[in-house]
Amino acid sequence: MDKKLAGKVAVVTGAGNGIGRAEAIALAQEGASVVVNDLGGATDGTGRSSQAADTVVREIQEKGGTAVANYDSVADPQGADRIVQTAMDNFGRIDILVNNAGITLAQMIFNISDDDFDKIIKVHLYGHFYCTRRVCRLFKEQKSGRIINTSSTSGLGLPGGIHYSAAKEGIIGLTRSVAMEMARYNVTCNAIRPVANTRLINAVKPKLTDTVQQKYQKYLDEVITSPLAPESKPEDIAPFVIFLSGDEAAGLSGHTFYVCRGQISLYSEPARIKSIYSEDIWTLDQIRHGFSFIKPE
Repeated sequence: MDKKLAGKVAVVTGAGNGIGRAEAIALAQEGASVVVNDLGGATDGTGRSSQAADTVVREIQEKGGTAVANYDSVADPQGADRIVQTAMDNFGRIDILVNNAGITLAQMIFNISDDDFDKIIKVHLYGHFYCTRRVCRLFKEQKSGRIINTSSTSGLGLPGGIHYSAAKEGIIGLTRSVAMEMARYNVTCNAIRPVANTRLINAVKPKLTDTVQQKYQKYLDEVITSPLAPESKPEDIAPFVIFLSGDEAAGLSGHTFYVCRGQISLYSEPARIKSIYSEDIWTLDQIRHGFSFIKPE
C-alpha cells in the first residue's frame, strides 16, 4: 500500500498524549518522519519530563516508523525555534506543522489571575504563533507546506474557561490570516475544532461547581452535534489531519473544521446578518428602533 506522506517531515507539538500522540503515530504510519514534541508536563502546565515524548517515539519506531523527540516548550520563542530546528537537524526539511500543544485550567473569570491568563494564552495562542512563524520562514523558501492548527469548540464560549476560550478563538483568526499571507507560497493553513475524550477534558470536569457543570453540559449539547461524539477518541481525529497534510488538500486553506467520530463539518465564516443605516450621526431612538429585532432570551 502506498504511503500518502512518504518522504515528508512533520512536527507535532504536544504529541506525548491524546490527540497529538494519535496524530504523530498516524503521520508516521503514512510514511512521514515525525518530530514528537512534548514538554512532559501536567494538564495545567506544571512539571516537566521526557517520558511522554520518548514513549511515543518508541511506539512509532517499533511499528517501523521514523521519529525523534523534542522536549521544548511552545510558549518560549527560542523553544519553538528549537522544535522546528529538530526537524531540520534530523531530516533536513519540514513539510507539515501540527500545532496541538495545550494546557487547561478550570476557573471562573473572577478567579483568574493575570499569571494564569497569561499562562493559557502563551501556551495556546503564542505557541501556535511562535511555531508557525518559524516554519513559515522555511515554507516561504521551499514554496510549500501544510499547517494544521488546533482550536476548540470551547472557542464558541466556555463557562469556567474564559482564558482557554479566548486563546482557542484567537487561533481561528491566526489561521485565516496565515492562510491569506502564505497562499502565494503554496502553503495551506487550516484549523480543527476536535472533539475527543482526552486527559485535558477529564481534568476540567471534576473541578467545575454544580452550577457551572450544568452550564457546561448545556454548552456541550449546543456545540457537539455528532451522536457518536461521546465515544470519540484521539484516534478518530487523526485521519482528517492526515488528509489536510497531503496533496489532496492543496486547495483547502483558511478553513475551520469540526472533527469527531462520525462527523466532519466545515464551519461558515462570521457574516453580518442584519444592518441598520443612518445618513447622519446616530441617535439613541434610531438605534432602539433599528435593533428592536434583537430579543433577549
